[in-house]
Amino acid sequence: MRSTALLAAFALCLPLTATAQPKEPYIPGLGEIMTLQQMRHLKLWFASQAGNWSLADYELDELKEGFEDVVKYFPNKDDAPIGPMASAVLEKEVAELGKAIEAKDRKTFAAAFDKLTASCNACHQSAKKAFIVVQRPTANPYANQSFAPAKK
Repeated sequence: MRSTALLAAFALCLPLTATAQPKEPYIPGLGEIMTLQQMRHLKLWFASQAGNWSLADYELDELKEGFEDVVKYFPNKDDAPIGPMASAVLEKEVAELGKAIEAKDRKTFAAAFDKLTASCNACHQSAKKAFIVVQRPTANPYANQSFAPAKK
């Protein structure tokens, strides 16, 4: 008797499940993506300064994925061509940073990093968000992460 009642209750729920509206996929806001970009920018700098080129490469790849998300989800935002600006950064500054990381060259990396930072600020100005200014990190807020290369 009890199992018959459970089966009947379950059967009544089936049509409700079948007609439920599918959930829309989550799309992060531009601010969320940019907050993560800022974190990656910072970690990329500290990784390079510690000579941890594997971590720098990882953070650069994460930064690249973030810019790809901007291109995908925000081709235009508030009448500003955000996507094309992010594409340009991917093609030039991110590519230059990749070469510097591959060469494990701190001097070339620092110059490329400064170009990336300037491009970020130029994008902020073009998007009428000139009040957002990024710079080389001066302090590490990630006290729970070591940026030194892993010991072998």
